[in-house]
Amino acid sequence: MPPLLTPVPVGTFVLLMLAMELKHYAADFVLQTNWMARGKDCIGGWHKPLAAHAGLHGLATLGLALLVAPALWWLGLVDFVVHGSIDRAKALASQHLQLPVTDARFWWLMGFDQLLHQITNVFLVAMLALA
Repeated sequence: MPPLLTPVPVGTFVLLMLAMELKHYAADFVLQTNWMARGKDCIGGWHKPLAAHAGLHGLATLGLALLVAPALWWLGLVDFVVHGSIDRAKALASQHLQLPVTDARFWWLMGFDQLLHQITNVFLVAMLALA
């Protein structure tokens, strides 16, 4: 891993962040089917929908890595595991708390989920930018 103080051109970082943000939007909202969205939050039978959803993220990150730094192809696997773990943790918290969408805490949980995804995206972009 390169030292943290390695300079990275701001333009490179911004373009990679934009690409990662578009990837996240597409995989988390546009391409996520109803089966994925509802299934990954179920008490049982959540494995396949969650794997499909996290797989979208992993494949898109793999594609970006192959374009920018092919040696970092494994970042697609990292994104798959981390995204799936964050989403599963959110599902378990939701099941435990049983918060309706009218409860502000439901939206706090949703926002925290998205915050964790964005932190992940910054890490992934930093790895790609430093390659």
